[in-house]
Amino acid sequence: MITRLTPQDASFHRLESSSNPMHIGSLAIVRGTSPGQPPLDYDRLVDLVSGRLPLVPRYRRKVREIPFALGRPVWVEDNRFDVGYHVRRSALPTPGTDEQLHDLVARLASRPLDHTRPLWEMYLIEGLSENRLAIFTKTHTALVDGSTALEIGHVILDAGPWPREVADDAWSARREPGEIELLAMALFELAAQPGEALEVVRHASANANALVSTAAKAVDRVVSMVRTAALGTPDSPFNTPTSRNRRFDVVRTELEDYRRIRRRFDCSINDVILAVVTGALRIFLQSRGEVLTESAVLRAVVPMSVYVEGPHGDRLKPASEVSSFLVDLPVGEPNPVMRLSHIAHATEAHARHRRGVRARTLVHMAGFAPASLHAMSVRAASTFAEHTFNLVITNAPGPQQPMYIGGARMLEMYPVSPLLRNQATSIGITSYDGHVFYGLNADRDAMADIGVLSAAVRESMEEMLGACVE
Repeated sequence: MITRLTPQDASFHRLESSSNPMHIGSLAIVRGTSPGQPPLDYDRLVDLVSGRLPLVPRYRRKVREIPFALGRPVWVEDNRFDVGYHVRRSALPTPGTDEQLHDLVARLASRPLDHTRPLWEMYLIEGLSENRLAIFTKTHTALVDGSTALEIGHVILDAGPWPREVADDAWSARREPGEIELLAMALFELAAQPGEALEVVRHASANANALVSTAAKAVDRVVSMVRTAALGTPDSPFNTPTSRNRRFDVVRTELEDYRRIRRRFDCSINDVILAVVTGALRIFLQSRGEVLTESAVLRAVVPMSVYVEGPHGDRLKPASEVSSFLVDLPVGEPNPVMRLSHIAHATEAHARHRRGVRARTLVHMAGFAPASLHAMSVRAASTFAEHTFNLVITNAPGPQQPMYIGGARMLEMYPVSPLLRNQATSIGITSYDGHVFYGLNADRDAMADIGVLSAAVRESMEEMLGACVE
């Protein structure tokens, strides 16, 4: 089956560079299996993934470019698809520490995907202390749209310890089209659809403009600086050209703490999360010697699936869309309650004008996992011009009951969001089973002190909880 990438999918595919791989990552920590079941190992994980691939057929397809760029690339079935190539195993020196795991994840996240094959990888990481395993997945953002294509980590989860049965689709690889066949198909479409021809011309023009001299690039940088100044985007250490290497750190917090703050100040859990992040960013900037006036802000793109509380505050579920907007985080405000108030007013105002990405397929699917929503959030964030914001904060609710992978209970889950161009840090946030998990992905050179930011999240949370009793 040959299908053309949508304009948005194609743009994500072309956005990638060696220093900015455009894949979304997810790290799950699991332990143990149910009585009567074999332990989760590599062979069992391969069998599980193979059985769930019918739910994500695009994971057996790869991207082929059209000769002479006469149209958007196409999805074609990979006639040499090998699940063992995509599901891999790695190990830490036993007993592996969490710090060693995070360093390994950073290295895996740094590597671009192989564009000659389907754009995803999964790693079973063994040797973690306390008899735990880690499963790290990475999927190109062009692959996941939340409707026709979900993230692989979404479908390997089960709500109970016994894996559910999925009907076999008896898949077999079809013949891949040759270059002449792809070219003929593109020429036919151009003749039948003049609009496609205009798109090809625009893309060719964009490619030509990219081949500019060094002097022209310097002028472009100056223009970008002028635009930034005109828009008033704040300067920050989070905006710098990125290297090819990453650092990764995590924070685990309690969901009940956010609910307590929400009840005390009559706001949303989303507002509380942003206020905690804002306080952490303030502490981090001060640790770097930044002088913050009370009016100082950082502008963030905040694509998130809105948390909806149950009637008694006993459960969380995602709304039916992923919303994306720019919000100024008041990092200069010393009072945590005032920071929360500013954010609550800003998000309320943006709620009337936000950009929504429909996600009905996600929220109505059993075994909901937030990895697909984080992928959609990155897509939403990419629609903003890079000079209009300082960092991206993705936020997606997950299930509030235990989930299982091959019978092994999932203990923790952390998003690993990609760095967009000139973004030194991305903050991904996920709630799951009574906890809120932060995944901090950062450029290795620009953010050697990423541990300071993760510690600042905990400090900011303590500050917010202290304000509840004042």
